[in-house]
Amino acid sequence: MKPYTLSAELQAVVGKGPMARGQVVKKLWEYIKKGNMQNPKNKRNILADEKLQAIFGGKKEVTMFEMTKLVSKHMS
Repeated sequence: MKPYTLSAELQAVVGKGPMARGQVVKKLWEYIKKGNMQNPKNKRNILADEKLQAIFGGKKEVTMFEMTKLVSKHMS
């Protein structure tokens, strides 16, 4: 897996880069589960705190699939 350079916003959540995409997603899910940020009515939706909103373009709630697309913008 190729290591990517991470944006400052993404590093605030997952830690210092560079990191492989799979590792970034794993750490994101750890952060989401630790903060209990899954929508209780629909576990596929993530309720973002301030740090995640910075990654998600200001959105307060995103789907799992939308999350991976939005996170890609913070990896180069």
